[in-house]
Amino acid sequence: MRKIAVFPGSFDPITVGHLDIVQRAVLLFDEIVIAVGENSSKKYMFSLEERQKHIAKAFENYKSVRQTTYSGLTVDFCKSIGAKYILRGMRSEHDFEFERSIALMNKAMQDELETVFLVSAAKYTAVSSTIVRDILRNGGDASQFVPNGILDE
Repeated sequence: MRKIAVFPGSFDPITVGHLDIVQRAVLLFDEIVIAVGENSSKKYMFSLEERQKHIAKAFENYKSVRQTTYSGLTVDFCKSIGAKYILRGMRSEHDFEFERSIALMNKAMQDELETVFLVSAAKYTAVSSTIVRDILRNGGDASQFVPNGILDE
């Protein structure tokens, strides 16, 4: 049986931290599906199409990584594609507490689903999409915090 992991998020924008987590996870799974969640109540800096384009560019050389969009519960999406794993990156103890709660709820809803946590590389601990958006909104250079070529458009 193929080991399929879903890496869910808004990826607004995708960061070098996200890139690092996926690059390390490709060694663990047969396929990683980067799943861009659609939330109509959330205001994004980048459109869904832009985020998909950024992800495609970041992972264009990875045969085992694909991307898609979804709405609704992540557990339902995982079930619909036969994924048994959710991949999550953690930067801090705050992330751990938040992600642990979600993982426990997901497990309660779908017992065969496992959440796999990868701890962020130390050099990416401070990098978050929220901070990158703030840098961009204020005219700063965020290029070192996103995969190469993402902001070139």
